[in-house]
Amino acid sequence: MTTRHEYEMGIIGNCNFLGYINKKANLNWLCWPRMDSSFVFGSLIDKDSGGDFFISPAQESKFVSSQHYLSNTNILITEFKNEDEHFRVIDFAPRFELYERFFKPLMVMRKVEIIKGKPEIKVRCRPKYEYGAETFTPKRGSNHIDYELDSLNMRLTTNASINYLLNEKNFYLTKDLYFCLTWEKHLEAPLEETFEEFFRKTTSYWRTWVRRTSIPTIYQDEVIRSSLALKLHQYEDTGAIIASGSTSLPEHDQSGRNWDYRYCWPRDSYYTLNAFNLISHFSELEGYSHFLQNLITHDQHVQPMFGIDGRTELVEKELDLEGYKGNKPVRIGNGAYTQVQYDVYGQILHSLAPLYFDARLTAIHGEQDLAIIETLLGKIEESMDLPDAGIWEFRNKVNHHLHTKLFHWLGSKVVIKIAKKFHKPTLLERAQKCKAKAVDYIESCWDEKNEFYCAATDFNYVDASTLLLVNLNYLDPKQDRARKHVEHIYNELQSPNGFLYRYKVKDDFGETKSSFLVCMFWYIEALIRLGDIERARTLLAKVNQASNKLGLFSEDIEGDELSQWGNFPQTYSHVGFITCAFKLEQNMNKHIFEI
Repeated sequence: MTTRHEYEMGIIGNCNFLGYINKKANLNWLCWPRMDSSFVFGSLIDKDSGGDFFISPAQESKFVSSQHYLSNTNILITEFKNEDEHFRVIDFAPRFELYERFFKPLMVMRKVEIIKGKPEIKVRCRPKYEYGAETFTPKRGSNHIDYELDSLNMRLTTNASINYLLNEKNFYLTKDLYFCLTWEKHLEAPLEETFEEFFRKTTSYWRTWVRRTSIPTIYQDEVIRSSLALKLHQYEDTGAIIASGSTSLPEHDQSGRNWDYRYCWPRDSYYTLNAFNLISHFSELEGYSHFLQNLITHDQHVQPMFGIDGRTELVEKELDLEGYKGNKPVRIGNGAYTQVQYDVYGQILHSLAPLYFDARLTAIHGEQDLAIIETLLGKIEESMDLPDAGIWEFRNKVNHHLHTKLFHWLGSKVVIKIAKKFHKPTLLERAQKCKAKAVDYIESCWDEKNEFYCAATDFNYVDASTLLLVNLNYLDPKQDRARKHVEHIYNELQSPNGFLYRYKVKDDFGETKSSFLVCMFWYIEALIRLGDIERARTLLAKVNQASNKLGLFSEDIEGDELSQWGNFPQTYSHVGFITCAFKLEQNMNKHIFEI
């Protein structure tokens, strides 16, 4: 049997940055000072040029390693043990309330704890910058090492031997070791005492956050982990939520489909904000909603993706790096920002709707707040008859995609509801016309012979995104047409492992070999809406097996062994799992009640 490819690593962070740590306690991916900055440690995508910060046994082959999170936190623990020796590495990024705001410094804190014996270990810290092109120069301090590069400065404060670290010499672990890595603003306090204080406060913060999280009665641990992962992907300064903290992890081996996902896709906002609503975290919902509002201007098209600070230019470049497991190219930036994807307007409208109807959220105060709604409806009116690149971001073709028209329909529905609430007859009439026109486009995609909705008006292929016709209540799940459409999509797009491809037509990169995980969540949700609860329950259990041992989901799945591929962790996948778990529980309870 083929060995499963699994991302054997976890993430830490504090809503200011993300760090990746693998089973060798190697901090192999860390971008500073922002999530979309150059890496300072990037051995995840280039072992030689990437830079790393690891703490591991001198003779790794003699130890078994494992990872787990401290329960209900984003504090990661990596353990190494054999019959005679046992130690563990605790990693976290500080986050807690301080002076009526959140303390979230550019700081990684690491502790090496002896549990048994006197293991020989090796510690190496080699930061890089400009994506491996520049190397920091280490300079000795009394109890620290400064890493300098032009005007940049990182500091590693520690109680370990500075000589051993600078010489990269193996040494015996005879006491607990502490490491505090900082960017620019450094630790000016007792090391051990500060670590223990920050550890307690960060543990308390995450556990309090989890206690305030709504969870279903099923898959509780998994929903908590997905919620914690989702939280880490929000850049709190602006409220933006990135698709993933990584770049260039391929959709499958040697696929060439290696993209930079460290950006914010407003198109995903509907699903992400819905997930935050389900788990009852409204400050995150509001923060993302405010970020979206800042993207909207009257004159300009809202592009498909933005930097976490609202930056509009995300020029795509290929770097001369080895790539993850030799997968090239390594890309930074994402050329999709230049595309036209008109579904974004309906997505944003639906995402902003709670601000107008949910009493728990920020109140709407008048005409200025309605102006955003009118602007977005105007953009739907302008783009209704125009083709676009679609949800899958085809680079060399445009069409009248059903998915786009579906969100024109959904956005128009939102405006109709808002217009009625605020007594705006002209706005109501415009929205009703848009909704009717969107319906005409959608219905023109119905394939009478095969009884399904095809992907676009002039392109008769099968697309998993059309499952949203059921999930967004365009199709009545009680109607035979809805069931036949869902069945056709699954029969046509099912992969050998029972998951779903996005589509099967050749695109700019040929044929895809991996299934896109979120499509499976769409299918499960559609089954729930159709009332096929037992099948939905069986498939969600199967999908749950696609996470790694820490409960983190990737973007893509391949093979019978459910290998993980694509950028990781993928926000979209965790959002899908949260949504399906809640929907399944609600309908299981409804089903039981009805009996």
